[in-house]
Amino acid sequence: MTWQVADHGPLRTLDERLGRTVAAGGIGIPSGLAEFFADLGNTVVALPVLAVVMVWAGWQGWRGRQVREVRQGQRGEKGDRGADDGGASVRWWVPSLAAGLALAVVPALVVPLKLWIARPGPPQMAGGAHDGFYPSGHGATAAVAYGVAALLLARGRRRTRADRPATGALTLTVAAGVALLNLGVGIGLVRRGYHWPLDVLGSWCLAGVLLAVWCAVCDGWSGAGASRSGNRSKTQ
Repeated sequence: MTWQVADHGPLRTLDERLGRTVAAGGIGIPSGLAEFFADLGNTVVALPVLAVVMVWAGWQGWRGRQVREVRQGQRGEKGDRGADDGGASVRWWVPSLAAGLALAVVPALVVPLKLWIARPGPPQMAGGAHDGFYPSGHGATAAVAYGVAALLLARGRRRTRADRPATGALTLTVAAGVALLNLGVGIGLVRRGYHWPLDVLGSWCLAGVLLAVWCAVCDGWSGAGASRSGNRSKTQ
């Protein structure tokens, strides 16, 4: 997609044709509703939502650590924490900290890409403050903020269920809700003429990379992955 956008390829031509159709109301979405969803990609909206989830996830992790220490003390294993944590120190603060850093990285990646590709915006944005519209900063902000918030909620529920996989109905509902919310943000940005469709798709691809990195960091540095491995080896 980036190659096609930067090289003025046929995919970019189709993209701009579709964008004009959607912005003109070709899919029947009211302008007011589209504006509401587009605003959900603003940092002033997404950041407080993520901050609340970060605090909740941090509290869940800290509480879980305290519960484990109490149980170890009751079993007379207070001096051997590795026995219960699978040989790894559980850093309960890593997921929340990594979530904040993931959102902070978004503008650090999006802004240079916008300046490099310098794609003009839709006709409604003519004469704007800048010409860089690919990828969408609002789309990436929403996908990372709400996506990592859903992942934090899933990890928090897993802790409360003794590290069992979080596959409950609530987790699936949250995941579906986040996907629909981001779809609404993307459609809203195109419907209001703030971005072309490929701008939004490119931001989702970038967000997918950041979410994958967040998962890898949490598994590698929080100690949770080692703890689950240790628990499985004990059961075998």
